Amino acid sequence: MHTSEDYWLSREEVAGRLKLPVKTLAQWASQKKGPKYSVIGRYARYKMSDLIAWENAQATGGAA
Repeated sequence: MHTSEDYWLSREEVAGRLKLPVKTLAQWASQKKGPKYSVIGRYARYKMSDLIAWENAQATGGAA
């Protein structure tokens, strides 16, 4: 999925968006959990469209 809003986010930016510690994202990555990411150079980068898709897949419970 590619959109005009598709851009790369750092692990720190994703942690801020999800209000999670950066360490949690690193642990999820090592456990093959969490949002899809790519390694560019030595850095994990998350594509905004992948992050949004992952966030939407996490929704459970509550009223529709």
